[in-house]
Amino acid sequence: MGWKMIYLARRNPALAPEQFPQAWREHSFLGAGCTNVRDKVLSVAQCSRILEGPALPGAAQDYDGVNLLSLRDLRAATDIWNDAETLAIMRPDEPRVFSTYVREFTLVCEERPLRDVPRSATCVVGFLRRGAALAAVDWRRGMAEAASVSSLTSGVFASAARVVCNAVHLSPPPGYEYDGIVEWWFDSADTARAAFGGRDVREALAGPVGATTDLAHSVFMFTRVTHSRP
Repeated sequence: MGWKMIYLARRNPALAPEQFPQAWREHSFLGAGCTNVRDKVLSVAQCSRILEGPALPGAAQDYDGVNLLSLRDLRAATDIWNDAETLAIMRPDEPRVFSTYVREFTLVCEERPLRDVPRSATCVVGFLRRGAALAAVDWRRGMAEAASVSSLTSGVFASAARVVCNAVHLSPPPGYEYDGIVEWWFDSADTARAAFGGRDVREALAGPVGATTDLAHSVFMFTRVTHSRP
């Protein structure tokens, strides 16, 4: 178990989709130079939307990347926004890269690895929103039960090398009211495509998780790692 910040990013529309990963890497290099970022953020995996080859049916095309940042502790998730060095160096660069400021599309999560091996190259990320009639505590209980009976690691997901379930904590920013974020890591984009077999990614969540999740307002991303540290 550990704490993470996860964000679902749109690029600055002045950037072409192909330009976004490099602009994002440049932004990350600024962070690597900030003392408190190095201290509070233990690892970074910038996962850009896959542009090459067939799209994954049901995966979003109107977002450009998912960032997975492992944190030293929960407090770091709030302290980092008030750090003078970060505000002076990183925040002014954010509009160059993203559609808005990073804080406006970032969620704080507690992770639970379900299949715990080192991450690979390709990640399908599901930003899941619970059904409107379901309380948050009940949805989380259902997700825990689904994990315990392998609903998130079997079937289509059986070939995922790594699976991580992240429960969202703290209040999400407006427009990003997701309750859980699941990472399914595959060895390659083709391995992921073969696993889904041309089916919409939402079909993979049929059963208890699918029945309690507002799939129409959930977002799935088909990504590859374009920058990471350490």
